[in-house]
Amino acid sequence: MKNLFLAVFAFLALVSCTKQEVSPSVKAYGWSGWNEEEVSEDSLRAMFQEWKDHGLVGVCMECHFDVEKTTRCAAIAHEVGLEYHAWAPSMIQGEMPESWYTVNRLGKSAYNEADRAYVPYYQTLDPHNPEVIKFMVDSYCKLAEIPNVDYVQFDYIRYADAILSEGLWEKYNEQIKHEWRTSDGVVHEYPVADYCYCDDCCADFKAKTGIDIKAKLAEGVDPQTIPEWAQFRCDNVTNLVNEVCKAVHAKGGKLSADVFPGPKSHAEKMVRQQWNKWDVDVFFPMNYNNFYMQGPEWLYTITKEEVESTDKPVMSGLMICKDWQNRKSLCDPENTGLIPSEIAEAVGGAVKAGAAGVCLFTPQSMTAEHWAEFEKAIK
Repeated sequence: MKNLFLAVFAFLALVSCTKQEVSPSVKAYGWSGWNEEEVSEDSLRAMFQEWKDHGLVGVCMECHFDVEKTTRCAAIAHEVGLEYHAWAPSMIQGEMPESWYTVNRLGKSAYNEADRAYVPYYQTLDPHNPEVIKFMVDSYCKLAEIPNVDYVQFDYIRYADAILSEGLWEKYNEQIKHEWRTSDGVVHEYPVADYCYCDDCCADFKAKTGIDIKAKLAEGVDPQTIPEWAQFRCDNVTNLVNEVCKAVHAKGGKLSADVFPGPKSHAEKMVRQQWNKWDVDVFFPMNYNNFYMQGPEWLYTITKEEVESTDKPVMSGLMICKDWQNRKSLCDPENTGLIPSEIAEAVGGAVKAGAAGVCLFTPQSMTAEHWAEFEKAIK
């Protein structure tokens, strides 16, 4: 009897220890893309296994709306034992009808490369356009029907950055020649990136509010001072998102969304995201502290706002600096991020604020030193 008791005790102890080793207390995900020219299915499988060994429970993979590619990628993720989010850019699409694209405050369409804000790939669709809404519903439903896809994931589900995050001002200053913070202390929208002023949007806005936004522009009124106009754009994005959510949920699918921080403090005024009104199942705010001239302690503050704004799980997005030993000499803020010694504070702050987990952008940027600190942080 004594030997039987000891055997049972040893078995239960072994099971308990094993669960602790493979089940970190903080859920962790990774954002990544799959370039098949550089990464084969076998190497993708090995990469997924490595990430799982370091504590990730899921991957958000950008395969766009490619059903065949997503099917293979999702199957590999499930084979390894990872949750799979089919990550696809929403409002940035090429080769669509010209009428589908947003028109900026200056009357220039994002259809034309020479007129796009910031970078050539900012070819943004109009979320108010019924044909765009149908395209998004159909595209995300096709992804949701793929075996092994646990969530479809929105990205770029917004307008272009009417206000750019402060950490990027210097990078784009020479190119766009825009004075963000003027003498009145107000951060001003960038007219080239202020969308959408197409005829349909302006007519619908006037019908709903009685305000002729183009007439206001002609009178010299700053549209940034008209709250109804900002709300109209926020509502356009919310309507599109919730139409997709309704269709995907009807098929038994689930949705996650990559969003700007806030939403009130940043997302709403920067890119017209009032994501606390969205019917998605999980939020992945891109809390890239260096973009906002903040240290890792900011993760607690911003995540607290996000958690308090919604009853859905929040996975705090962390940007990782791969070349961390040379971070001070890196000129491009989009190549910087958290160094190993900041991981514990960033993860701990997000979790203390109520986050259900974190997401790494990207796992490929994690060095051995990052992983060592990360494993300790999530356990």
